[in-house]
Amino acid sequence: MSRPWAGSRRGAFSAAVVAVFAAVAVGLGIWAVADDGPTGAGLPDNAASGELPTGPCAPDAKLVPRCGAWWGAYVPYDGKGSLTAPVHAFEKKIGRKLDLVYTYHDMSGSASDGQLLTPDEQELGRDRLLMLAWESTVWSKPHHADYTETQLGWKNIASGKYDGTTIDPQIRRIKAYGKRVFLSFDQETDARIKEGAGTPAEYVAAYRHLRDRFRKLGADNVVWVWTVSGYLGSSDLMKQLYPGDAYVDWLAMDQYNYFLCHGTTDWKDFDESQRPSYDWLVANISAKKPLMLAEFSTVPDPTDPDRQRAWYTAIPEVARTLPKVKAMVHWNRAVPGKGCDLTVNDGPGLDGYRRAGQDSYVNQQLPPR
Repeated sequence: MSRPWAGSRRGAFSAAVVAVFAAVAVGLGIWAVADDGPTGAGLPDNAASGELPTGPCAPDAKLVPRCGAWWGAYVPYDGKGSLTAPVHAFEKKIGRKLDLVYTYHDMSGSASDGQLLTPDEQELGRDRLLMLAWESTVWSKPHHADYTETQLGWKNIASGKYDGTTIDPQIRRIKAYGKRVFLSFDQETDARIKEGAGTPAEYVAAYRHLRDRFRKLGADNVVWVWTVSGYLGSSDLMKQLYPGDAYVDWLAMDQYNYFLCHGTTDWKDFDESQRPSYDWLVANISAKKPLMLAEFSTVPDPTDPDRQRAWYTAIPEVARTLPKVKAMVHWNRAVPGKGCDLTVNDGPGLDGYRRAGQDSYVNQQLPPR
């Protein structure tokens, strides 16, 4: 979820609020999560992946499609606590099934947000890929409704402080699920330093500890994603935060066309909004890794509705000139602020996004369950 420099969807919170919530969380034992056991309670019996598809366009073991890119979206839970219903409704609007559903989790261990692979995710994952963004925080409200949270601290993650109570139970759930999933640890990590998560060195240690922990417990069905904002003003930080090619399978970034949102004024078409950060990541972080547009979207231009349609319809053509981009995930959640509607729920935006999603480049062969 992007941070202030890119047009934050995360509300500011005071130290007092964080301190109070931290005390309440500890008092309630929110981090003392019961271990489901090695199989993970409630996980499907038939979760293991089938054989990889064959042929020249088949994705590889790291879920990289060879002839195009995955088409995905982040769709928020509805007011009834359902994820399946809004995803199905969104798919009906756009006229296709999503390849990838992107969801966010904290480290509370709660059934709504802290358990990796909720029942809804398991259901959606039967014929879609899942991207799990795992935050080293505890949210103050379900589904991060007001964007306030308590940081657990990268140095604490790296030290193993939360292994037994928080991390290991979720690793076992993912292992029991069996099917390959994308996992991003603390996405937009370059913005978290000023939020109190820690230093770049502590993040690298935490990321490596987490991946090593998955390996130790035998959860080898995870494809590891490293997600930064892509904001080039933090280029030095992004370099310091990279855990290394041995620990990262995919690079990812979150870049938007905010136009009049959050005090910006310049309109950037899809190419202009993505290419500079793409080029920088490939040149400065790794040219060996596939890249995911883990969040992207545009606000409308109130004086020219067709501009939003054109922004989306250009995506497949531009994507063909960004060969490392192998997955594109639309952010489809309403955010506060005048002129800040990033959704494609209706109008020209929906029409353009729907058209883009019909292109053969973003219709690839999914691996079976």
